[in-house]
Amino acid sequence: MSDLSTDMPQGMPEYTKAQLEKGRLLFEAECDFVLGVAGLDQLPDSDRTEVAFAGRSNVGKSSLVNTLTRRNALARVSHTPGRTQQLNFFDLGHGQLYLVDMPGYGYAKVSKKQRAEWDDLIFTYLQGRANLRCVFILVDGRHGLKESDEHLMTMLDKAAVSYRIILTKCDKSKKAEMVKIKEDLALSLKKHPAAYPEFLETSSVKGIGINEFRALIADL
Repeated sequence: MSDLSTDMPQGMPEYTKAQLEKGRLLFEAECDFVLGVAGLDQLPDSDRTEVAFAGRSNVGKSSLVNTLTRRNALARVSHTPGRTQQLNFFDLGHGQLYLVDMPGYGYAKVSKKQRAEWDDLIFTYLQGRANLRCVFILVDGRHGLKESDEHLMTMLDKAAVSYRIILTKCDKSKKAEMVKIKEDLALSLKKHPAAYPEFLETSSVKGIGINEFRALIADL
């Protein structure tokens, strides 16, 4: 499979050829599903670096994980909001790294009880994983931050877990709209102590930012 473009969208942090190559090699390795965690007693040992992916339902999280790992169906792509209701662990590179696909959030057809259970599971997970290096919050590049995104960001601030915003579907945004979304996002991030000030722009369809995202993860 041919590699994706290394063209960086405006505002993307720069990466050296060595960093990009490190990312390419990491994601050339095998990536396999390990287990789905519905309760904290099921968590695997924290014996390796861990990064997690979070985002509103249908933000393109599964598509992005599949593109990063060069797999067609590693993470299930679903048109049913809220399909992922557990922490799904994937082993990358035979023990080098855990990729964790967190439950989608922000969908309307969920009871308050279910939302409270989600919050409890996620917050306890975030607080208890010393090997969790970063949470990537995926935000639709056409719409920017939503209230549910801000809710998760506040949880991460309280848990003192570093996180970075990854804008998805950036190929579908008009330039003027994207400028406004990025300006608003930069201002919002200043209010959150655990957030990285930089964010990445990506597109699973066009390959925008994918190599840079791999390099970022490899650096962790």
